[in-house]
Amino acid sequence: MDVGGSGCCVGVWWVPGGTQPPPTPPGAPPQRAMRRRGERVPREKAAAAAEEEMKSAVRKAEQGAEEYQCTGLLEQDFPELCARAGIAAVPKVTLRPPPSFPADEEPVEPTLAEVLARIESKYSYFQPCVQVEREHEDPRSVRAVFLRGWKIEEEMLGVLSQCLPALAGLQAVHLWKVGLTERLLPALAVLLARCPRLRMLSLEGNPLPEPAFHTLMGSDSTLAHLSLRNNSIGDAAARLIGQSLSTLSCSNRSLVSLVLSFNRISDQGAGYIAQGLRLNRSLLSLSLANNDIGDAGAVKLAEVLGPFALTHAEVVERRRLLLAEALGRSRTTPKETEGQSDCPSSLHGSAAPDKLPPAKHGKAPAKKKEPLRKEEARQPKKPPEPRAARGRDAKPSGQEKLSMEAPGLAEPPHPLLEETRQHQGSVVLPGNRALLNLNLTHNRITERGLGAFLAALEGQQREKKPKVPGQQGLLCLSLEKNRIPPTSLAFARLQELLPPLDPLPKAQGQEEERESGA
Repeated sequence: MDVGGSGCCVGVWWVPGGTQPPPTPPGAPPQRAMRRRGERVPREKAAAAAEEEMKSAVRKAEQGAEEYQCTGLLEQDFPELCARAGIAAVPKVTLRPPPSFPADEEPVEPTLAEVLARIESKYSYFQPCVQVEREHEDPRSVRAVFLRGWKIEEEMLGVLSQCLPALAGLQAVHLWKVGLTERLLPALAVLLARCPRLRMLSLEGNPLPEPAFHTLMGSDSTLAHLSLRNNSIGDAAARLIGQSLSTLSCSNRSLVSLVLSFNRISDQGAGYIAQGLRLNRSLLSLSLANNDIGDAGAVKLAEVLGPFALTHAEVVERRRLLLAEALGRSRTTPKETEGQSDCPSSLHGSAAPDKLPPAKHGKAPAKKKEPLRKEEARQPKKPPEPRAARGRDAKPSGQEKLSMEAPGLAEPPHPLLEETRQHQGSVVLPGNRALLNLNLTHNRITERGLGAFLAALEGQQREKKPKVPGQQGLLCLSLEKNRIPPTSLAFARLQELLPPLDPLPKAQGQEEERESGA
């Protein structure tokens, strides 16, 4: 701006709060570069704020739950927590309709209102909703929750992590095609651990790019029934599942039923699962239907059912357990043995290796017992009576042992501590006789694999009385829709060995499998 016509140009500076930006003074660096340098700090702050907002999205529902105390009424808690979490479309909580059976009477022509009601109910099935099953009419008696066909995001999983643990009677959770990812699976495992009575989990139609379902089958898991149907489980995931069933160091003791049907498990994956069945004595039912298992996988599964030789690592572990059990018994005092008489000996043996002293300290307990014996000898009148009573109670009969060990409180003995026999220089275990039901329908098994199962069943039938209580051997083997001719003599012989009726009660997972197949 020229002042007084002197030709001197004076720059006009911008005053804070003005509407126009200041012009660039003569000789000053371009203001554009100054803006870029000044924009670096706000960009870093914006990125940090966005990251913090993403992390707080999962905790948003939990923060809202701290303000809102769940009442145990899912119809009331679920929409309230969804609103606090900022979820716009809230699925409706409805009762699951009971199963319908065809009527024996002649069909009656439906009215227009009934036709419209059927159409509405048909299409409302595909709307996002939370279906519940109740024990009785009380709304607090929810025993099962069903989520089908809509994706669960992080915010929704946070809401469920507050609603479901508040249901005191919740026993089963069914998640069918809910878009689970391996990133959400650990949060789901934490959610399941917070439900005290939850024993059944169904994750069907949730394929994961990376194998992660084995995290639900750890040694600390309390699930009794797990269904992983139609999850594109391959051999890599089957290897991790087999390791979750049992290893030399630990094994799953709670899982009773495992459904792995409609997956991509081949002979190699069946071998991994058979490896997990070697030292697992809790699994009663296993379904491998509709997979890609041939004779090689069938032979590996059959070998586990019959007597098998221990590997070198298993023999070393067996000797370590036997030594630990012997040292654990020798180091316990009479008062300790009295308090530990109700626990299996294998539990003391498994804990003893961590506390094994060096060889020099092996004689220390014997020296400490000598003054005790001298003091007991001075008063021989009182101690003999309780000692005699303890001696009688220390060796109860088989029926008394079963009555003393309550289910879920006492752990079974380690499979490597079972009675073995020597055969051609090898240590042979009796085999897995805990598995009662094995489903291998719709695979590629021929008469070669059938012969392996027949030999295993005949071996189990020879030993009529199991050496371990509760291990009766295989009672149900399904081999339909395989490559076995109907005129096979081995198949007829196999049907003669198996009982005519299904010895296991129909589990809910098996009913769903039949419904999906139909």
